[in-house]
Amino acid sequence: MTHPTLLVIAHGSRDPRHAATVHALTERVRAERPGLRVETAFLEFNAPSVPRVLERLAAQGADEVVALPLLLTRAFHAKTDIPSVLREARARLPGLRIRQADVLGPSPLLNATLGRRLREAGARPGDLPRTGLVLASAGSTDPEAIAVIAEIARELRHTGWCAVRPAFASALLPRTEDAVRALRAEGVDRVAVAPYVIAPGRLPDRIAAGAEAAGADVLADVLGPAPELARLLLNRFDEARLPVRASLSA
Repeated sequence: MTHPTLLVIAHGSRDPRHAATVHALTERVRAERPGLRVETAFLEFNAPSVPRVLERLAAQGADEVVALPLLLTRAFHAKTDIPSVLREARARLPGLRIRQADVLGPSPLLNATLGRRLREAGARPGDLPRTGLVLASAGSTDPEAIAVIAEIARELRHTGWCAVRPAFASALLPRTEDAVRALRAEGVDRVAVAPYVIAPGRLPDRIAAGAEAAGADVLADVLGPAPELARLLLNRFDEARLPVRASLSA
């Protein structure tokens, strides 16, 4: 029996920065846990595809894979696309045990990553009581995903910001620039924008453009290959394997 493999499944993008960021993150995961085999696959736009990686792992004698969606909320890709791809792979590769890990959010480690990126962009703890925060996500029509973003905004409000507003790059309103302007209209002195996205691409660029157009004082970078995010991937990997450990010890 081989050790389990962590397969990180990213969405993919035509923007080369996306894949580069995903690979940088998986490299950090490898560094955090030497000896763990970590592979990367993409749903679309980038290679290798999920089926191709799983076929290669099976051919190399792997017998257990934990497929981890590199997604922040449980929306369409996590509920439909990835399960469908994995079901097809299980039917073709019966000797390969494939488990799907949970999505990354919500998590205190994601909030910690947001804080890291905001501090790097110039948000100072002493300024928080007079600074409003725009939590800018990619956007979704899934009610569960929308509720998660709203809850994160409420949680962040209790960390010192004078106000926190969610915004969306697609599917929903308000857009980032509208949220920034609304905070200004409410009399907030300073406004910071935190993209709640993992890697660069079209939607994160839309968030940045909106923040700049509305004159935000601070624009954080995407979450990227932060150490907190790497630890979160490993946490989700371990959680997905808990039923296996419990059955072995029973």
